[in-house]
Amino acid sequence: MLTVQLPPFIIAVVFHEFAHGFVANLWGDKTAKEAGRLTLNPVPHISPVGTLLFPIFNMLTGINLLIGWAKPVPIDPRQFRKYRPGLFWVSIAGVSMNFLLAIFSAAAFCALRLWAPPDFYLYEPLIAMCYVSISLNYALGIFNLIPLPPLDGSKVVESFLSIKATLKYEKLARYSFFILMALLLTGAMSVISIPIRYCADMTLGLMAMAFHLPTS
Repeated sequence: MLTVQLPPFIIAVVFHEFAHGFVANLWGDKTAKEAGRLTLNPVPHISPVGTLLFPIFNMLTGINLLIGWAKPVPIDPRQFRKYRPGLFWVSIAGVSMNFLLAIFSAAAFCALRLWAPPDFYLYEPLIAMCYVSISLNYALGIFNLIPLPPLDGSKVVESFLSIKATLKYEKLARYSFFILMALLLTGAMSVISIPIRYCADMTLGLMAMAFHLPTS
């Protein structure tokens, strides 16, 4: 299971951070580029704890909760040509990348089923990785939309707030960890599994129709 889950996870978090840096660069912030983080090479993005230790522990123990992250790409919103739209698009870039990866994974899943010979020695693991990648990318994207600092959803909210309101809102960051832990321990966080499952099933179903494959 580790060999099936870990590669899609690393791709998901690396592409997520790359997207932030890429869009920030488009809006005039060269911080990520100058830090050597504007790359799809996973090495600069890997956090030993967040990208390897936590996810591997989750996968090996079978815990139905994948916790992990990559090193955040350095962003300096003060360098954006326009602060509010720059902050919005940079913040939403990572989530959008995960959603695009989910769609691409669904297309790859259907393409493999349609054209790859079943006796190909990598057929089963590739199929499994694509299937995992669909839900995993939707999970990462939807989780990051939670409006708690420093998650991406909070930065999207901040792009619509005044400076005074932003400063007050950012004070919530000191409680974010405890709020998230409370949501996890009480099972309230499981509510996000509903849109994750819906998006994954819908994407795979629509892609199967596009490839003229059976949807059940």
